[in-house]
Amino acid sequence: MSPQPLPPVPDQYQLPFHYGALHQIGLDFLVDPDPVRDLLAKHHPALSAAEFADRALVSLNYQLYFAQYPFGGGITEEVEVNIVAFPTAAADRVPEVTYEQYAQGFDQTRLLGIARIHVLCDNPLAIAAGRALYAEPKYPGWFEVELPSLNGQADKHSWTVHTKSADITPAGSVDRHEDTLFSFSADLGGLAAVPANNTPVTGYGTDSDGRALAGPMNLYQPYHWYDLSGPAADRTRLTVHDPAADVGRDLTRLVGDTVAAGAWTYQSPPVAAHNRPYYLA
Repeated sequence: MSPQPLPPVPDQYQLPFHYGALHQIGLDFLVDPDPVRDLLAKHHPALSAAEFADRALVSLNYQLYFAQYPFGGGITEEVEVNIVAFPTAAADRVPEVTYEQYAQGFDQTRLLGIARIHVLCDNPLAIAAGRALYAEPKYPGWFEVELPSLNGQADKHSWTVHTKSADITPAGSVDRHEDTLFSFSADLGGLAAVPANNTPVTGYGTDSDGRALAGPMNLYQPYHWYDLSGPAADRTRLTVHDPAADVGRDLTRLVGDTVAAGAWTYQSPPVAAHNRPYYLA
């Protein structure tokens, strides 16, 4: 068997892509595997859905990130709807782990990765890059959010994300609409977080020629993972506001009224602080 060539990188891009800061929350849902298998076969035929105690895993995540470029900086928000999956051809190498073990990074093969089904994003450049480099099914959206911040309420540990529809204008900018597609929230106050060393996260895509590819993403400090079983099961909520939209239809079919099994967060630490002023006289 001859070596595989690397996927091409268009001239306008440089890899790896470096994040200057990242704030992220994810929710994991253990769901009926049959609809998951059907949708995965439609989007990523080279992949198989992972199963944890006969349940498939659908994972949502919101990202707010900053990147520094030679010409300045850029801020991007996006939400991914993912199915945890692995390459079917490598099924004999996938370790047998529980959901809790997977969430904490026990799978050191990193074959258990995220197969992207929907990626909504508010940055046209990031949309184009995600499609060109990683075969992400990425399209316009925008977000109204509330998240923990050192520049906000000190004891706030809750997250709320409203995902709204958008289009790309002929000029190449994002045209925001007011209708909400779906929203999710998590109140993690008082819950114990477990440090989770589960990166690099393998992101799977399928390009326009039907070829599957994988793109790993490293994080330089652990995630915080929250076990939402038992009394914590009511700490999150997912609401589909537009079940007729593609993403709303898929979330309704895959997740429905299922409560989240776990949540995970990542927030970049601050690098500087501008302090309170004082009088000179």
